[in-house]
Amino acid sequence: MDKGKPTIVVKRVKKVAGGHHGGAWKIAYADFVTAMMAFFLLMWLLGTISKDDLKGISEYFQRPIEKAIFSTGPSATGSSGILVGGGQDLTRKNGEVSKSEDNNIKKAPHKKLDEQGLKQLKMKVEASIQENAQLQNYKNQVLLDITKEGLRIQIVDNLKRPMFALSDDELQPYARDILRAVGKSLNGLDNKITLSGHTDARPFPTKEKFYSNWELSADRANASRRELVNGGMDESKLLQVIGLSSAVLYDKADPLNPINRRISIIVMNQETEDRIENSTALEASSAASVEKVVKSGNSTAPAPTSPPAATNPR
Repeated sequence: MDKGKPTIVVKRVKKVAGGHHGGAWKIAYADFVTAMMAFFLLMWLLGTISKDDLKGISEYFQRPIEKAIFSTGPSATGSSGILVGGGQDLTRKNGEVSKSEDNNIKKAPHKKLDEQGLKQLKMKVEASIQENAQLQNYKNQVLLDITKEGLRIQIVDNLKRPMFALSDDELQPYARDILRAVGKSLNGLDNKITLSGHTDARPFPTKEKFYSNWELSADRANASRRELVNGGMDESKLLQVIGLSSAVLYDKADPLNPINRRISIIVMNQETEDRIENSTALEASSAASVEKVVKSGNSTAPAPTSPPAATNPR
């Protein structure tokens, strides 16, 4: 080696990207901690809400479309509701609910819809039929309109798709599906309903001596009532089940039109409900008076009170 020349020393330094002081692992750890915090927060929230609200949440995820369509205002579980179909209102300042308090919570009554509410229900039912693939083929056979009695839901016959077997009260499978779906939806309301069966004006082909379209329409109305109940509807919601034969035609210009053969369900407004209940109470009172007279042994029922005689000489 020449002592006159400088010695060149090359120093190689191995660079480590961060090592244990780097930031990559910190991001992963932060994500893990955030996920754990969210999980424990969810567990805490589930522990503070009532059993009824938990049931509502469960029902929402079982039938989300039905809950979204038919829920109006407070949920059926009594919550003032942020979640449709269940869940506690986070704006309430009740604090945590203990188990003893939870056991004492009473279910709030279902909402009774007014005229505006019935109109909104009509639009929601129409939307649900449009979106439900199962009912898509039958949408032209489900007619909805607002009448002076309330929301009327009519399921009508189609020439190629009748609801009932010919001259019989046996429902076809698709008609059962529609009625059961309607039965489930009506349980979320306090409004009472009436149910009526209708036929066209074609004379009934007599099988029995005293069987006609009147009996047939009544039998079909009762068959529909059974399917509504089988679908989950509370039977106490019914105020009337009647058969009207061809007395109330849908198409008066063509009495033989298949559309006249139908089942009509009316979700009544308060005025109609009060009128029918008052009429029923009056009939019950009259029947009780007659029964009292019969039991007393007096065969002559008391005559109704006559109005005072008119003073007009004519």
